Amino acid sequence: MSLVRIASVSAVSPNTLLLSLSLTHTPIPIPSPPKSSKTPPPERRNLVLRCRSQNLGYYTTNQRLSLETMEKQVLSPEINRSLYADIEPYNSGFLKVSDIHTIYYEQSGNPAGHPVVFLHGGPGGGTSPSNRKFFDPNFYRIILFDQRGAGKSTPHACLEENTTWDLIKDIEKLREHLKVPEWLVFGGSWGSTLALAYSESHPDKVTGMVLRGIFLLRKKEIDWFYEGGAAAIFPDAWEPFRDLIPESERGCFVDAYHKRLNSNDKETQYAAARAWTKWEMMTAHLLPNEANIQRGDDDEFCLAFARIENHYFVNKGFFPTDTFLLDNVEKIKHINTVIVQGRYDVCCPMMSAWDLHKAWPEADFRVVPDAGHSANEPGISEELVAATEKLKYTTKDSAR
Repeated sequence: MSLVRIASVSAVSPNTLLLSLSLTHTPIPIPSPPKSSKTPPPERRNLVLRCRSQNLGYYTTNQRLSLETMEKQVLSPEINRSLYADIEPYNSGFLKVSDIHTIYYEQSGNPAGHPVVFLHGGPGGGTSPSNRKFFDPNFYRIILFDQRGAGKSTPHACLEENTTWDLIKDIEKLREHLKVPEWLVFGGSWGSTLALAYSESHPDKVTGMVLRGIFLLRKKEIDWFYEGGAAAIFPDAWEPFRDLIPESERGCFVDAYHKRLNSNDKETQYAAARAWTKWEMMTAHLLPNEANIQRGDDDEFCLAFARIENHYFVNKGFFPTDTFLLDNVEKIKHINTVIVQGRYDVCCPMMSAWDLHKAWPEADFRVVPDAGHSANEPGISEELVAATEKLKYTTKDSAR
């Protein structure tokens, strides 16, 4: 297959799409399939190369899109790729989801807009005001919530009745509480894990998905980041994480940290939580981000982040098999989805996004060539905003 970068697109007849190629500047008419043709097989994809900072990124899709949608979401220079301005919630509250847990939620943007639910990372990371900025506040009804034990939810850092399946039930309880019939689901890192698990459980409630920094919670992913793989790239950040654990217990760092994060001594918990959190914060960006690293000095944040993450990892995400999310992807292939992945993501390396892409070629797959893991890196945030813009148009197309 020859690859070219598309410079412009226009319709010259009902059955012809004119592509102007920046390589040759030669218009090439490409017949579109007749209206009666079936959905193209996985090997036939619309492939678009995009140049940013003199690097080539790409994405693929099998989705059938109207010409109007294709122009707007792919080629139009007018599509917004910048984060939206800061906004404040118009509503917030607490929802009791069990005898033990109460979760914090908030709503911002357009009360009559298309609902989108933001699933934060970690698990245990909680939400922040900046999470609202990925969405057009005039179009979207933006819903954020802190998962069990995280952020403003109570009790803080609690592990009891805290599983993936509990969180999926909470998402449904929140949807019903807010009287949302269906919504767009947006999640990165652990949020992508939870988004996949939720959507596979309730595909009829999901209008679309934006997934970033894919984490399928398989053993090889945990081993890569917590058992020495990523240390080859960040040895300076790894050594403080490693050195907290005696050599006799280094056969499994996840288990060794689990012991300390659940110690009866609070200071032992805090010391382990700080080391666990700083390791992740120091590796989450392609270039060091001091503000992110300093989150590792906040004992209360660290305690929830480290305890809940470790709890889920020790329990293998509470999934019945190592490949559970991939094995059930057939249930969600009909959902319009954009996958955004940083090429140099050390926390959730691209192998997982690639495996998901191969299992789900129908989804748009966007690789950012000059980014790591964090949603706040420029290339990642641009693609995430572009994805939410794109899904505005596909939502309109499907409603026609």
